[in-house]
Amino acid sequence: MQSPIIEVSVENAREVLEQSKQQLVVFQFHSARSEGCQQLTPILMAIVQRYPQQLLLARVDCDQQQDLATQFGVQSLPTVMLIKDGRPVDGFAGVETEQAIMARLQPYLPKPEDELIARAQQFLAEKNPKEAYTLFKQAVDLAPERAELKVWLADTAVSLGQLPQAQALLADVKLADQDSVFKAVTAKLELALEAADTPEIQALEQQLAAKPDDNSLKEQLAVQYQAVQRSEEALGLLLGILRQDLNYGGSKKLYLDILAALPKGDVVASQYRRKLYSLLY
Repeated sequence: MQSPIIEVSVENAREVLEQSKQQLVVFQFHSARSEGCQQLTPILMAIVQRYPQQLLLARVDCDQQQDLATQFGVQSLPTVMLIKDGRPVDGFAGVETEQAIMARLQPYLPKPEDELIARAQQFLAEKNPKEAYTLFKQAVDLAPERAELKVWLADTAVSLGQLPQAQALLADVKLADQDSVFKAVTAKLELALEAADTPEIQALEQQLAAKPDDNSLKEQLAVQYQAVQRSEEALGLLLGILRQDLNYGGSKKLYLDILAALPKGDVVASQYRRKLYSLLY
């Protein structure tokens, strides 16, 4: 693997600047005669070695490369410039703490949720939305301010039939973030809602409205809800039955089967699992 630290000269400076299109280049202008440079060097080296894919430390020895330092407008040592896409985006003169330098670099470093997103997208490519949902949910928990994560989670929720969750997630996306992906997922959700309202469900809902205490109708409707992945509504009906009679028909088994089918970390599963435990214990 290529070293994340490179010595820069007039001969390779253009090549290093070109590399800034691929990763952030941290130009360090230093001199062996500068105590501040000696303090700063190990800090910078330690940082870039932690992020070799994202950062390149380009060290310019100003004792030997005075012309290069002049071209960059360096007036004091140590000086650090952050170069991205061939242009400076930040920098500082003097010695800064590791914490302060990390704060400057943060926009260019991988975020904790990025690895979860990459794994989730891989599961989607493998047509495994259940595993992808769990990872997207963890990513949203880590970075709730990122609207695109909510949209991706909503899309996966639609694939799993978790339509109320998808609705809630999309409703939380601000107008400024409602891009083409948001609109596509919204359209997908609307189609799923239409498909989930079958004639069988409509008929049973009408019957239950006329006989709201009929547990047999509730159980039948719960089965139909689950058949179109309306899990939250199915669990709600079954919970109502179990609160009256824990051993009624196949309600408890169906309830547990639905919980088992939901992805790990699913909000509805957690909520209804707690409700069942409160009945049992």
